[in-house]
Amino acid sequence: MENTIIEYRNYLISERMKSNNTVSSYVSDIENYLYYLQNNLMIDQVDLISTEDIKKYLSFIKKLGYSNASMSRSLSSIKSYHKFLHLEGLTKTNPASPISSPKKEKKLPDVLSIDEVMLLLQSLNDSTPINARNQVMVELDYATGLRVSELVNLKLTDLRLTSKMISTIGKGEKERLIPVNDYCLKLLRNYIINFRPQLLKNKKDSGYVFLNASGEHYSRQSYFKLIKKLCSNAGIEKNISPHTLRHSFATHLLEAGTDLRIIQELLGHESISTTQIYTHLSNKTIKSIYNSAHPRGDK
Repeated sequence: MENTIIEYRNYLISERMKSNNTVSSYVSDIENYLYYLQNNLMIDQVDLISTEDIKKYLSFIKKLGYSNASMSRSLSSIKSYHKFLHLEGLTKTNPASPISSPKKEKKLPDVLSIDEVMLLLQSLNDSTPINARNQVMVELDYATGLRVSELVNLKLTDLRLTSKMISTIGKGEKERLIPVNDYCLKLLRNYIINFRPQLLKNKKDSGYVFLNASGEHYSRQSYFKLIKKLCSNAGIEKNISPHTLRHSFATHLLEAGTDLRIIQELLGHESISTTQIYTHLSNKTIKSIYNSAHPRGDK
């Protein structure tokens, strides 16, 4: 059974073209799954696994306190694993196929209003190399709607400043080009020319655009803490997540009349259904404006 994990990992990378993070998550799920089968159900061969065994494992992790999202991801990993085993002829049947994946509850993300975004951006400055980096990161995040991982992993070679575009590799290792506004480009050029060398100091240049105080690659965890701190300093009390500015970017474009397909391309969503969550956010805003403005509304 252990050998199938190695083969499954290679299958995810070479055939399914999954990202490193996805591969790591799926393999971790399957390692836990097989450990349970071997130690709790005494199953040591993949062709002995039944649908009931899978249900027992799902019941087990639910009792451990797994959230609905974690349960759903574990089942996705298991279904993917058993599909692989069946395709490779390692099992005669696919015991995971009869099990339906639970529908995920789509929670509307918190977004900042345009006024709140302006409040945040106006609180930033380039008085020091660190401040200049923070200013550019936030401006670029809101200007492009990049995922946090895409933002912190941006390299100098990804910048196409002459054509006012940046290139990024998103989920599924797909490249996309995103336009950048003139103001953000001005800040970006200023940071790269005047401030980034001060952060780099005598370190070997890794090529990443954003560096920490030690001249090394700036992490997504650091950015998460930074954006919460900056919003708090600006007097914004909403529940800020790593993707708050990404959600705000998409919502504000939609409210300005941007076609949903264009927003899908900018965000790098594979399915339009993922992008459609922003129509609910926009509808919520429309209702709020209507109720506050209409004479018969709930002022």
